Amino acid sequence: MIAEKIILGIDPGTAVMGFGLISVKKGKMEMVAVHELILKKYPNHETKLKYIFEKTLALIDEYHPDEVALEAPFFGKNVQSMLKLGRAQGVAMAASLYRNVPITEYSPKKIKMAITGNGNASKEQVAGMLQNLFKLKEFPTKYLDASDGLAVAVCHHFNSGTITDTKSYSGWDSFLKQNPDRLK
Repeated sequence: MIAEKIILGIDPGTAVMGFGLISVKKGKMEMVAVHELILKKYPNHETKLKYIFEKTLALIDEYHPDEVALEAPFFGKNVQSMLKLGRAQGVAMAASLYRNVPITEYSPKKIKMAITGNGNASKEQVAGMLQNLFKLKEFPTKYLDASDGLAVAVCHHFNSGTITDTKSYSGWDSFLKQNPDRLK
């Protein structure tokens, strides 16, 4: 049995990217860190993607997570927004795979369901449940994207060993085997 497992949860975004880290020791969760990256200030999409990649690598190098969990992009009406969000997620995935950290994706509904019991819960409800779960007087960040990143990590812990409708990759070879259509 692993004595401790560190999980990095990421809510990818191009305006704000949230992340949360939890430690799991003997089945007990502790919040290690929660924060957001403010990307609105960067002049273009390429610079934002570069910063997401560098920050994800820095988080991995600082905290040495055993696993990374990401929120999968949701399907919306704005194709350009979906494309940008998918790129942000892809860059975070690439950084994790670059450091050989296994990744797992979760749908927004699955994350909300794991935290609140309601797949249609609001961001405020998710943050409130996490605040209660970790016994926080108030949530330590300005944006709810950070609580979403923490929620992804918690969802991953709750679903460890019972993952059914998620995708998990242990490296580039694993990613390519599960996604042969992405290889050109």
